[in-house]
Amino acid sequence: MKRLIQIAFSKPLYRWVLLFTLIFALGLTIASQLELFALGVAANKGPDFFELFSPKDQKKSTSISYNQLIDTWEEIDEGKKGAITQDDVSAYLERTKKNGLISKGTALIQKLIPVHRHIWALVLFIIFTSVLKAVTLFTYRYGTKLFSIYICRDLRQKYFEHIQSLPMSFYHEHNIGALSSRTVNDAYIISDGVHSALVNYIQTPFAVLSTLLLCFAISWQLSCIVFFGLPFLVYPIIFIARRIKGLSKQIQKKQEAFSSVLVEFLTGIQTIKLYAMENFSLKKYQEHNNAMAQLEIRNARYDVGSRPVLHTIGMLFLITALLLGLWGLKLQLPEVLLFCGLLVVVYEPIKKFAEENGRIQRGVAACERLYDVLDLHPSIQDDKNAKTEIPFERELASNAVFFGYGKEQSVLIDVSFNVTKGEMVAIVGPTGGGKSTIVNLFTRLFEVDQGSITIDGIPIQQFTQKALRDFFAVVPQRPFIFHDTVRENICYGRSFSDEAIFKAARQAHAEDFILALPSGYSTFLAEGGKSLSGGQQQRLAIARALIKQSPILVLDEATSALDPASELQIKLALKELKGTVTQIIIAHRLSTIEDADRIIVIDEGKKVGDGTKEELLASCHTFQKIWRPTLEVGQTYCLTR
Repeated sequence: MKRLIQIAFSKPLYRWVLLFTLIFALGLTIASQLELFALGVAANKGPDFFELFSPKDQKKSTSISYNQLIDTWEEIDEGKKGAITQDDVSAYLERTKKNGLISKGTALIQKLIPVHRHIWALVLFIIFTSVLKAVTLFTYRYGTKLFSIYICRDLRQKYFEHIQSLPMSFYHEHNIGALSSRTVNDAYIISDGVHSALVNYIQTPFAVLSTLLLCFAISWQLSCIVFFGLPFLVYPIIFIARRIKGLSKQIQKKQEAFSSVLVEFLTGIQTIKLYAMENFSLKKYQEHNNAMAQLEIRNARYDVGSRPVLHTIGMLFLITALLLGLWGLKLQLPEVLLFCGLLVVVYEPIKKFAEENGRIQRGVAACERLYDVLDLHPSIQDDKNAKTEIPFERELASNAVFFGYGKEQSVLIDVSFNVTKGEMVAIVGPTGGGKSTIVNLFTRLFEVDQGSITIDGIPIQQFTQKALRDFFAVVPQRPFIFHDTVRENICYGRSFSDEAIFKAARQAHAEDFILALPSGYSTFLAEGGKSLSGGQQQRLAIARALIKQSPILVLDEATSALDPASELQIKLALKELKGTVTQIIIAHRLSTIEDADRIIVIDEGKKVGDGTKEELLASCHTFQKIWRPTLEVGQTYCLTR
C-alpha cells in the first residue's frame, strides 16, 4: 500500500491531476447530498392536521380535542383574520415546533423562493442538482481514469528503461515470458489499484463523514444505528481483502508461467511441428490454463461475494432505521426518507469499498512483483569519472581473467592474451569452451571475477559502457532482425548516408538479395527476420556491424550459416579491412580463419594454444583434434588455396 501511495504522489503531474480529481470528488458528494435534499423538500407538503394541532410538547398526536384546536388556531392566527395561510403555519411552526432538517431547509427556501407559489423554482433546483451531479461524476471519473493512465504509461516506461540497464546475468536468471508479463499486465493492475485507492481513500471517507454529520442533524438516535452497523461491514472487507491479496500473488505467478509456456510455444513452433508434438504442447498449455482458471474461480468467489454480504447487512439496518424513525421516534416521513437516503449514501461507498479493495490488493501484489525488479541495482555501472572516448593505439589485452556464470563452475580460468591494433586474431576451440564468453567480457555484458581487460593498458571499467560498446562492432551467432525496413536494420537507430549503407551491404555480400526484394532497401522485414534465410540474416547483421566503422570488429560464428560462395565474399571483405580494422573472429569452420595473423585455442576455459596455424599444428594437441576432422571431410579448400 505504501508503494501505491508513493507512486500516486511521485510526480508533479500526478499531484495536479490528483488535486483536480479530489475537488470534483468532493463536488460529487455534495451534489449527491443536495439531490437527496431537493427530493426531500419536494416530498415535504407540510404538516398534516394531527401534526399541526398537536400540543407543543408532542410531535404528533393521534387525537385532537376541540379546545386544543381552538387554542392552536388562535396562536397561528395572530392577526385575528379568521383565516390562516401557509405562511402563518410556517411562522407558527418555526416559533413553536422543534423542526427537523427538512423543515428548516424548507423554511429557508420558502423565505428565498416561495416554492408553494412557484413550483417551477423547485423543479429548476432539482434539475440543477442533477446536472451538477452528472458533471462532477463525469469529471471525477475521467480524472481518476486519466490519473491511472498516466501512471500505467510511466511505470511501463520506467520498467523498460530499468531492465535495459541490468546486466546479462539478470536475463539468465529470469524468464522472458515473466518479464514481458510484468511489463504489460502488472503495470495495468497497479494503475487500476491506484485508481481504486483514489476512490476508496479520498472520496469515500469524505462522503461517509459528511453524510454522517447530516444524519446526526436529522436524528442522533437513528445515527447510532450506523455506528452499530459499521463493525459488521468492516470485518467482511478485511477478511476478503486478505484472501484476495494472497490469491492475486498466486495468480500473477501462474500468469508468468502461462506466458512462458506461450512464448516457448511460439518461438519453438517449427521444432514442435517437425516432431509432430502439438498434442504434447497442447497438454502442457492446458495444465497451466486449468490451474490458472482454478485460482481465478477462487478469486472470483471472494470478489463477487463481498457486495451481496454487505448489501444484506446494509438493508437490515436501513429497514431498522425506517421503522424506528416512523413508529419509534415518530419523525416526519420526509425526514425519515432523507435519513434513509443518506444511509444509502453512507453504505454504498462502503460496499463499493469492498469491491474496489479487491483491485487495490491486486495492485499491491502486482506492485510488489514489479518492484522486485525495479529495486534491483545494476551490478555493472559506469564510474562517475568514466571516459566517453577510448584511445586505441597499441592493444586490447586479457590479463589472467577468471569468470563463471553465478555459482557455476568457472567458464574461463586464467586466460591471458593480447590483440594488437590492426591484427586479425581467430579464437577457436571445442563447443562450450568459453570463446563467446570472452566477447561478452570485452563488452562488459558481464564483469570478470578476477583479472582485468585493458585497452592500451587502461582497464575497461574506466570507460562508459556506451563508449565501450561503440568501440566494438559485434556480429553475434544469432542475428537479431527487427520488424522494420532493410535500411533501418542496417542503420539500427543511427543516421548514415545512403552511400555508407550501400557500401556496408556490398561488403557483407548482402546487396544482391536486398535488391531482389520487392522494395529493395525499403522492404519491411517480418518479425525476427522470418522472411529471410539464416544466411541472409547473418549478412544483414554483418552489414550492421561494418557500417559502425568501429576500431574492433568481432565475428562470433557469424559465417556459420553462409554458403561457401557467400563465405568467400565475406572473407574477401574482411581481408580488405585487414590492417585498418582490428578483427577478432570466433569460428568453428576453420576455412573462415585462413587469413588470421594468429589463432588462440580455448579448451575447457583455458588458453591451450596461441600462434599461427603451422605452429599450432606442430605443438597444440587440441588444435590438432579440431583440424583432423576438417581434413577428413575435405573442407580445407580455402586453406589450401
